Amino acid sequence: MLKAEVKVELKKGVSDPEGNNILKALHLLGYHEVKKVRVARVTELEIDLSEKPKAEKKIEEMCQRLLTNPVIHDYSITILG
Repeated sequence: MLKAEVKVELKKGVSDPEGNNILKALHLLGYHEVKKVRVARVTELEIDLSEKPKAEKKIEEMCQRLLTNPVIHDYSITILG
């Protein structure tokens, strides 16, 4: 069994309303040194495969079919072992 993380974030140039709201809230709290906030989502997976290349291929399929929207998201896959 392997563990993996998939990090999903908005592509450069895509508006990040959640990040903008966090930035506004931080400024209201006095943290004016923060200039930009981008929000990303991390999904942890346990996959019942022992070979990393096969696991990466399956996770890539999962990303393309369910975990991301390829029009607005970039993602990275990290196999943790």
